[in-house]
Amino acid sequence: MMGNLKLLVGFGAGYVLGARAGRERYAQIAARAQELWNDPRVQEKAGQAQQALKEKADQAQQAVKDKIGDKAGGNGTGARSSYGASGAGGTSRSTTSSGAGSRSGSRSGESS
Repeated sequence: MMGNLKLLVGFGAGYVLGARAGRERYAQIAARAQELWNDPRVQEKAGQAQQALKEKADQAQQAVKDKIGDKAGGNGTGARSSYGASGAGGTSRSTTSSGAGSRSGSRSGESS
């Protein structure tokens, strides 16, 4: 019983001392990270990366629009025309044999 008490006290003291040291070290790391982030060179590179991502996102968006336009027959209505009368892909989408919606209930449909 006395050994358990010593172990518990030792663990508690180590935890308290470690937590204090941990907080101080965390504060040092956080301050250094803030300094690094505020460095003009880092901000310049971050701005360049942001611009490059925006350009790539615009290119990807255009590519998707082109693909959707091709699949929709080029009539300018987008993906709506490929889903039947509902226009938004609601109920008619779940009844297609190749759509992801038709697979969601296939397990339960097999047993009946």
